[in-house]
Amino acid sequence: MEPSCLKNKNCLITGATGGLGTALSIEFAKNNCNLFLTSRNNHNLKILKSQLQTQNKTITVKTFSADLSNLSEINNLIKEIRKSYATIDILINCAGILPLKFIQDSTVEDFDECFNINVRAPIILIKEFSKDMTDQRWGRIVNIASSAAYNGLEKTIIYRATKHALLGFSKAVHKELRDYNVRTFCISPGPIKTKMGEILENENYQTFINPSDIADFITNLISYDTEMFSEEIRLGRIIGEK
Repeated sequence: MEPSCLKNKNCLITGATGGLGTALSIEFAKNNCNLFLTSRNNHNLKILKSQLQTQNKTITVKTFSADLSNLSEINNLIKEIRKSYATIDILINCAGILPLKFIQDSTVEDFDECFNINVRAPIILIKEFSKDMTDQRWGRIVNIASSAAYNGLEKTIIYRATKHALLGFSKAVHKELRDYNVRTFCISPGPIKTKMGEILENENYQTFINPSDIADFITNLISYDTEMFSEEIRLGRIIGEK
């Protein structure tokens, strides 16, 4: 049964053509949300849009390709979203990159790109669209962090630093917006069965979490209009979880 409070809501999903982003897009389409999807890959965005419109002919699906490491492209993205929808009710910050490098091999450019996509872009988008949510006194923000913020793994130093930053930011945003019935969730999953998960070294991919399970969990989580709340939710795996 679809969570009724999501029906006809306008939902923005970044990183929409990644493994988790695609699963989230499918799940929110099932729940009759109008979608605005963005990623770097315009070709895959078109394929995903066609798939979703075939799946649910009653919703509106808009797409726009943007590189979230580039400030001017973020500004263009915001303009396109404003042309499409009067408000954004649900914001899912799912875009992220994982540079695999030892710290001594990393460059300032590596840090800048990873930080700009994983942290700066969510901050800018929340700053913009939380205004819609506080004005109407309803909104849902979901930031996809990572269990990587809690444990060390070589060659993931920059990525883990950005996820810690996103976690801290999410908790602060929650405090600022909670009195307006705007809920900010920080979801920190363990390794996921995606292309990003495939590049992790010395890990058992078969024990990773299915992205569809995470997407189903998130849509159910944010659908409840209740005073109950959790600033951060860590999602783990049963097999191989340490």
